[in-house]
Amino acid sequence: MVMGYALFKKMLAPLVLGAALMNAGPGAAAPGPATPTTGKGQPRVVLAFGDSLTAGYGLPATEGFTRQLENALKAQGLNVRVHNAGVSGDTSSGGRSRLGWVLSSLKEKPDLVILELGANDALRGVDPKVTRENMDAMLTELKKQDLNVLLAGMYAPRGLGATYYKSFDSIYPDMAKKHAVPLYPFFLDGVAGDPKLNQRDGIHPNKDGVAQIVKRIAPHVARALQGAGSRAVAR
Repeated sequence: MVMGYALFKKMLAPLVLGAALMNAGPGAAAPGPATPTTGKGQPRVVLAFGDSLTAGYGLPATEGFTRQLENALKAQGLNVRVHNAGVSGDTSSGGRSRLGWVLSSLKEKPDLVILELGANDALRGVDPKVTRENMDAMLTELKKQDLNVLLAGMYAPRGLGATYYKSFDSIYPDMAKKHAVPLYPFFLDGVAGDPKLNQRDGIHPNKDGVAQIVKRIAPHVARALQGAGSRAVAR
């Protein structure tokens, strides 16, 4: 956690990085299974709801976050299917506006939702109050639909100033506490700012970067799925 955070603070030219992410475009994967699942019984369903970091921007489908996460969980013996509901360039406002549609379009009720949004808000300098309201609204909706959530946090670039980044960074722990959901503090932990783990734009992880993200977050996903175990069996 400390190492990833330190690297992130060293990211250069935040405005350039912000433009790169905003120009990523709407190359999003629609909600759908990353791969077929095998094994006894019904597979656990994980919905990865986020932006380009979830969508796998710039990578083949086989190298993106949802596919690598699914494979990692299967390697742990979990019968799981991960749906990719990431939209490149999405802000928390965009996520909030499409959450209901995504949930209603799924054929199966997710056993877990990974909520990963906010990076674009920070890079565009969106008022943290807006991001906070959007995250609060999405978590409220997910709770209303009786869905388990793993909240994936994000940090704002330090170039935006202490007032901004302190206000932004506090959103995720505050929301996790308010809604009583587990928090993975920094989605890009161990990857942000490392040229070897990122694509040429410096902010989207490459195949190896995604592998590092998955290595770190997969145990948290597995634990969250265990907490959803009783409902997964009953549904």
